[in-house]
Amino acid sequence: MIFELDNVELYFKNKRILNGIYLKAETGEVTGVLGRNGCGKTSLLDIAFGNLKPKYKLIRIDSKPLLKPLYKAISTKYLPQYDSVPKNFKLKSLFELFEVNWTTFTDQFEDYYPYQNYKFGQLSDGQRRFIEIYIVLKSNSDIVLLDEPFNGISPLMIEGVKHIISDEKLNKIIILTDHRYEDVIDITDTLYLLNNGTTKLIKELNELEDYGYLSVGSLS
Repeated sequence: MIFELDNVELYFKNKRILNGIYLKAETGEVTGVLGRNGCGKTSLLDIAFGNLKPKYKLIRIDSKPLLKPLYKAISTKYLPQYDSVPKNFKLKSLFELFEVNWTTFTDQFEDYYPYQNYKFGQLSDGQRRFIEIYIVLKSNSDIVLLDEPFNGISPLMIEGVKHIISDEKLNKIIILTDHRYEDVIDITDTLYLLNNGTTKLIKELNELEDYGYLSVGSLS
């Protein structure tokens, strides 16, 4: 499957936020979007998912225009920056709801074994974030959108998330954005920079310095 987001125009209070956007992602690859804080990365994912209606957008699936919001037309999971699970939800019920196997999870991440009957709110911020990421990635979907998946979790958890992403991309389109550019670069197959309201396909990493996203020498 090939997903394309094209010709996005977004305004907030007559201020243009996004314009001339193009992003392409496909099954078997991880597509990353980098950009400074406040540049519109979250808005871009919200537009792609269907949460935010811009002045104009065009979404194509396998070259065919999509007229419905993405989440209504294609099996799509979205991880926002904030907690999206009610605090009083038990982990066992959460895994059952998303049809994700708890035993498989705890076999791989043994530290979580005692928490099956815990409520989501009883876990630490990092634990909650990690479980949300795991469930979003492991549940059935064709497209996964991840907003700041590495934020608030430990370096060990980050490596675990990257392994899960590598496994799940084989059968899914995965689009992610995060301020941890080194981890984004490490896990992505296709990389875009969101700069001055437009997306730029990054073919060579030194372009991130040329566009001023990274200071000269950051990649050496």
